[in-house]
Amino acid sequence: MKIALRLILTMFLLTGIQSLQAKDDTYTFHGLHTDKLPLVWDEGIPLGNGIMGTLIWQKGENLRLALDRADLWDLRPVKEFSGPDYSYYFIQEAVRKNDLSEVYKRIDARTSQDIAPTKIPAGAIEFGIRKLGEIESVELDVHKAICTIKWKNGTKGEFFTGATDKMGHFKFTHLPDTLSIFFQRPQFELEKGIKESRNSLSRLGYKNGKVKEKGNSICYHQKLYGKTAYEVVLKWTYTDKQTLEGTYCLTTQGTWYSEPKSTENLMKKYTENFDAALSAHQQWWQDYWSRCRITLPDKILERQWYLEMYKFGAASRKDAPPICLQAVWTADNGQTPPWRGDFHNDLNTQLSYWPGYASNHMEESEVFTDWLWKIKQNSENYTRQFFGVEGLNVPCISTLDGKNIGGWNQYSHQPSTSGWLAHHFYLQWKYSADTRFLKEKAYPWVKEVARYFENISEKGKDGMRKLPLSSSPEINDNRPDAWFTETTNFDLACIRFTLQAAGEMADSLKLTNEAAHWKQQLKEWPDFATDSTGLTIAPHYPLKYTHRHLSHLLAFHPLGLLDISQGKDVKKLLERSVHHFEEQGVQGWVGYTYTWLANMQARLFNGDAASRSLHIFIKAFCSPNSFHLNGDQLRKGYSGFTYRPFTLEGNFAYASAIQEMLLQCHTGVIRVFPALPESWQEASFQNMRAIGGFLVSADYQEGKVKRISIHSEKGGWMKVFNPFTQKIVTCQMKAGETFNLPSTD
Repeated sequence: MKIALRLILTMFLLTGIQSLQAKDDTYTFHGLHTDKLPLVWDEGIPLGNGIMGTLIWQKGENLRLALDRADLWDLRPVKEFSGPDYSYYFIQEAVRKNDLSEVYKRIDARTSQDIAPTKIPAGAIEFGIRKLGEIESVELDVHKAICTIKWKNGTKGEFFTGATDKMGHFKFTHLPDTLSIFFQRPQFELEKGIKESRNSLSRLGYKNGKVKEKGNSICYHQKLYGKTAYEVVLKWTYTDKQTLEGTYCLTTQGTWYSEPKSTENLMKKYTENFDAALSAHQQWWQDYWSRCRITLPDKILERQWYLEMYKFGAASRKDAPPICLQAVWTADNGQTPPWRGDFHNDLNTQLSYWPGYASNHMEESEVFTDWLWKIKQNSENYTRQFFGVEGLNVPCISTLDGKNIGGWNQYSHQPSTSGWLAHHFYLQWKYSADTRFLKEKAYPWVKEVARYFENISEKGKDGMRKLPLSSSPEINDNRPDAWFTETTNFDLACIRFTLQAAGEMADSLKLTNEAAHWKQQLKEWPDFATDSTGLTIAPHYPLKYTHRHLSHLLAFHPLGLLDISQGKDVKKLLERSVHHFEEQGVQGWVGYTYTWLANMQARLFNGDAASRSLHIFIKAFCSPNSFHLNGDQLRKGYSGFTYRPFTLEGNFAYASAIQEMLLQCHTGVIRVFPALPESWQEASFQNMRAIGGFLVSADYQEGKVKRISIHSEKGGWMKVFNPFTQKIVTCQMKAGETFNLPSTD
C-alpha cells in the first residue's frame, strides 16, 4: 500500500502544477488512493462526524467497518483516588523522603494494573466480499468525505458517515449476487483457548450482548459499566437485484452526550435514501472546506494539510466530545486503545486543537472549550480534594467526565495542567473576538485557574512565588527526579500565561480591580530560567538528553510569552534553545516532536527547517492512511522508537505548522508568508483567520507577496506588516469592511 501511495504521488508531481487547476484533480490529489484494501485497523480508511467514526479495512475475507463512538467509555471510578492520603502533600512528603514507592502503588500502577477507566470500541459490520474478486481501487475523497471501493468485476461500494444525520451509510452497485452481512461484537468474552492479555477487552468483565437478526436488519445491545450501555442498529434493502443500500446507527445510554431516543426509534424516523443523505452530507463538507483553502508548490505538504483538516472535521463537532488520543477511531484489535484512548492534557489535547483557529473552524474548535466548561465542576472538586485549595486544575490524564485515570504521577497529577488549557479559552476568545464568550466562559474559567495558582503557590522571603513541587512533561519519566523543588519553565509558562491572560481579559471587561490583582500576581513570579544552552528545564537544570517533549519551550510556542519580535537578545535565546534541543539528537523523539518543532521553526521564520521536519513526519511517522503512529516506521534513524501506537496530536500539530508558515498573528501584528522555504516561488491562502476576528487572504507569486486582503468580522484595530513598504500598518476597521494591500484606491 505504501508503494502504491508513493507511485501515485510521483505520477501526480510529474504531471505538473497546471493539472491542479482542474477541480476533480485537486480533489483526487488531496485524498487517499490505493489498489488494495488495508489489512490492519490502523491503516483503515477513516470516516467520522465527531460523535461516530468508522474505519474501513479488510479482515480475513470480509470487508470490515469498525465502529466507534466518542462517548463510548467505561467510567468506573478509581478507588485509590480517594481518602486523606490521596493528595499533593502525600507526594511532597514522598519526594522529601526520596521514596516514591507508595505513590507508585497508589497512582502510577493504575494504568498498568487496572483495565479501566478506558475508551472502548463498539464492534464492526462485515460484508463477505470473497466472491467479488480483486480490488481495482480504494479511494477516500476528503472534500466529499466519502470512501469508494471498486472491484474489477464492476462492483462499486460507497461509504460515508453522515455529517448531518449521525447515521452511517453504504451502497453497493453492480453486485453479481446478494451480499452476506454480519455484525461482529467486540471481544468482551474470549473464546476458550485464547489467552487473556493485560489490555484485553475481556478484562472489563462484560457479558456479551445479543445480536438480534430480523429480516434485513440487525440490532445489538451491549450493557457497560454502571448505567451505561450502547446499541447498534443496521438496516439494508435491495433497491434492485444488483443494488444494496444500508444505514447504521450507534447510540449510547447514560452519558453526557447520549440521545434521548433509542437507536431503533431514530432509525424508524429515518426515511432518506442513500443519494438524498449523501447530498446533505456533501453540502456540509462543501461549507467546511469553503472556510479556508491553501495552495502550496510542495504538493506533498499541501496534500497532508488537507488530510489533517479532513480528520479535524471528522473528529470534532458541536454537541460531541472533543478529540481524545484516537478520537472516533478507537483500536479495532480486541484490546483497549493505546494509553486508554484518554484525554492527555500534557500535550495531546492541546496540540489537537492548534489548527482550528487559523483555519477558520471556530465552531469545531469550540468543542474543546465546551468540554472544559462541562468538566469544570469535576475539575474544581479534584482541585479541592487533591491539591487542598480552591480554584481549578484539570486532571492531566483525564476521562470523558474529567476525572483522573492515573499513570505516571508527575504528569497524571501535574500541578499546572489548567494553565496550558487556559490558552485555548484565550485563543477561542481572541480569534473570534466574541465578547459574550469572554464574559460567560473564558474569563470565569481562566479566573478560577489564576485563583488556583494564587492558592497553591508559596511565597518566599524575597516576595517571589513558587510551586511546592513542580514537573516538566515528560522529563525523567516517572523517576523521583521528575519532580523538581524549583518551579520548572513549563509550570512557570503555564502560570505566567494564565495571570497575563486573566489581566487582559479583566481589562477587556472593565474589571479594573481584578485586572490589577492579576497583574500584581504576575509580578510575584520569577522570570524564565536560562543558561548557555537557552531555556532550561528548571533553574540550573538544562536539557541533558534527547527527549520527545518540548515542554521547557512552552513559553516560546505555543504561549508566545517569548518571541523573536521582542528584540535581538530574545531572538538569540530562542534560536539557541531550539538548536540545543536538536543537538541532543533524535533518538528520544516521536512523530509529534517533529511537528511541534516545525511550529517553532516557523515562529523563527525558518521555513526550510520547518519544511524538512514536516517531510520527515510524513514519510517516517505516518501510516498509509495518514495516521500518526508515533514511532519511526522506516527504521532509518529518525527516532529510537519504532513502535506504532496511533495518536492524532502529531497530525494536527502538522496542520498548525503549515498555517504558521503561511500566516502569523500571535504578536498582534498580521504577517503573511512569514516562513516560506527559500525555494518556494508561489503560494496562496483564502480566509485564514487572524486574532481579532479578521479573515485574511493572500497570494505569493514569483517569490514575492502580490496581494493581501483582510476582512473584518467585528470591527476594531488591525495591524498588518506591509511587505511592500516593510512597515507595520495600523488601521481601525468597521465590521464588514475589507482592507487591501496594495491599496485598490
